[in-house]
Formats: sequence, structure tokens, C-alpha cells
Amino acid sequence: MRVDKFLNAVNITKRRAVSEDMCKSGVVSVNGVVAKPAKELKVGDKITISYLKGDKNYEVLDFPATKNTPKSDQAKYVKEL
Repeated sequence: MRVDKFLNAVNITKRRAVSEDMCKSGVVSVNGVVAKPAKELKVGDKITISYLKGDKNYEVLDFPATKNTPKSDQAKYVKEL
């Protein structure tokens, strides 16, 4: 699954366009490498998002089968480190 779609599907970003812009501006890294929006993720990948107040780190646990998941199901797909 693409990194921009994943961030939107697991409710880390509100819209896919936002996650795509974040990738294009270089604030999203996958396994320590700045990621383009079309970067394919695998289970176990580490995602780092650099916000102004600090970095947030996530680990990919699984991929959602649907386009959007409830916020309560977020822990099934991603773990905040």
C-alpha cells in the first residue's frame, strides 16, 4: 500500500491530499529515508513524521482492507513508538 494512502486510511492524516503534500515536502520518512507519496510500505516498516514540535514514529502492523477505518481500530494497523 502507498504511504500516502496508508496515512489517510489509518487516520494519521485527515485527507490523502494532506499526506501527499507532507511526503512531497520531505517530512515523512520510511525506515530513515525520505519517502515519496507512492512509496510502497511493507509490514514492519517504520514511519517517521517530522512536525514542528517534534517527530512522531509509527510502525506498520497490518494494512486495512477498506479505504477508511474507525479511529478505534487504528491500533490494529499502526503502533506509535
